[in-house]
Amino acid sequence: MAKLKIMTATSTEAGSIDLPVQFSEEVRTDIITRAVLSIQAANRQPYGGYGNAGMRHSSKLSRRRRDYRGSYGKGISRVPRKIHTRRGMQMSWVGALSPGTVGGRRAHPPKPYSDWEQKVNTTENRKAIRSALAATLDKETVTGRGHLVPPAFPFIIDDSFEAIVKTVDLEAALLKLGFAEELARAGVTRIRAGRGKTRGRKHKSPTSILFVVGKDATKLVKAASNLPGIDVTSVHRVNAELLAPGCHPGRLTLYTKSAVERLASESLFTKAYKGEKIVRAKKPAKEKPAKVAKAATKAPKKAAKSE
Repeated sequence: MAKLKIMTATSTEAGSIDLPVQFSEEVRTDIITRAVLSIQAANRQPYGGYGNAGMRHSSKLSRRRRDYRGSYGKGISRVPRKIHTRRGMQMSWVGALSPGTVGGRRAHPPKPYSDWEQKVNTTENRKAIRSALAATLDKETVTGRGHLVPPAFPFIIDDSFEAIVKTVDLEAALLKLGFAEELARAGVTRIRAGRGKTRGRKHKSPTSILFVVGKDATKLVKAASNLPGIDVTSVHRVNAELLAPGCHPGRLTLYTKSAVERLASESLFTKAYKGEKIVRAKKPAKEKPAKVAKAATKAPKKAAKSE
């Protein structure tokens, strides 16, 4: 197993740690893409029109000869119509209900009950996460994604980062570790291309550092909320989209010492991991009375009847 040095918030070494087996997985871009697309499909917001839109018209039009308000003999097409004006027995219709008419229903509207889910097997999803984990510690892959890393990367950070409360302290620690260029890169926003500019999401900011901690670090989440592009997650909640946004593996990720130790101790995202399944203890089987004893009690009664 490879070893990585542990860095503190003051940019000093605090020993080293062995990397668990999860980081030795082969980087498979195809499997990572499947896992990311599955998460994105599950997060899609269902949308669609009202089910009776364009159908709320009294547009019944008879085609029989002697029916009142019928269109027989009028020389008009069989389009559903409703009465617009009337003068005696002469009707003036206007098309309705049909997709080809003004105010009619849509031919093929979006259905709000559509299911966009893309299922991925548990074994394949775990392999995708392990593959994405391995890509985050490959310096060439991380820099190829566009991140600006210090020369000493990759390394593990100390657990003292989980106790940082203020944004100023977190930014100062990242600057000491050599992430000044990365923070400057994440601070440059660009205008989104497309219709989204008019829908409340005009600007787009780059994706930056991901902190993976051992437990739910509420303090670090609050401190990182004001730094653009930075996310914080627990190690047991890591998924392929966080590690490879946009299906591109190699996000700049900083793991705390407790997160790496938990990966090794709990065998997260491996075949030995049992956290996703509830293992229930089997109830002890009830002892059944022996059939021989019942036969012995019934034997004298049969003998008495025979006598």
